[in-house]
Amino acid sequence: MVVIETEIKLDFKDVLIRPKRSFLSSRKQVSLERSFTMKHSGRVWTGVPIIAANMDSVGTFEMAISLSKKKIMTAVHKHYSVEDWKTFATNNQDVLPYIAISSGIGTNDSLKLNTILTALPSLHTICIDVANGYSETFVQFIKDTRAAHPTHTIMAGNVVTQEMTEALIMSGADIVKVGIGPGSVCTTRMQTGVGYPQLSAVIECADAAHGLGGKIISDGGC
Repeated sequence: MVVIETEIKLDFKDVLIRPKRSFLSSRKQVSLERSFTMKHSGRVWTGVPIIAANMDSVGTFEMAISLSKKKIMTAVHKHYSVEDWKTFATNNQDVLPYIAISSGIGTNDSLKLNTILTALPSLHTICIDVANGYSETFVQFIKDTRAAHPTHTIMAGNVVTQEMTEALIMSGADIVKVGIGPGSVCTTRMQTGVGYPQLSAVIECADAAHGLGGKIISDGGC
């Protein structure tokens, strides 16, 4: 049966941040660094909680080198070869704590992911990425990846609802990527009619994740 939700849902563009009194004398005194303990991997990550997306024109090795200097993460796109990864890691060991290796959910994706992680033991974060995370194949891939890499931090998405956030965390994801169609250049909503206003999605998914000890990322914005 079709259900139409009539409750108001909000995008970021629908709201403003209400200012609040501060005792800081300069913006230079603000520190964005935070520490996070991951539910499944048990790892503690410290840095600025901003991640460059795993788009092929954004999540590059060059971007990772630049952002790591500010302790910002890069989800490196999945198109680099195993040899590319080995060469990069050999010359940039200090960057690896601020990198997530991206993967699709196919058999070849899994084989490539396992090969790279075996070759690069200092690489500890995995980004499992599909445009629409509402499939059992996706959930099973997370379970299999968690079983194969119990001490790696896994971020996975994308989803926009409480129930799927809970499903991904219970399947082994430490961090859930939230957002379907909110990016400024994303055409998912226009092409498929699928999506959810991003601010409401973030609020609802964060509530679900935090109840289970997991984390979320807001992926995309307008």
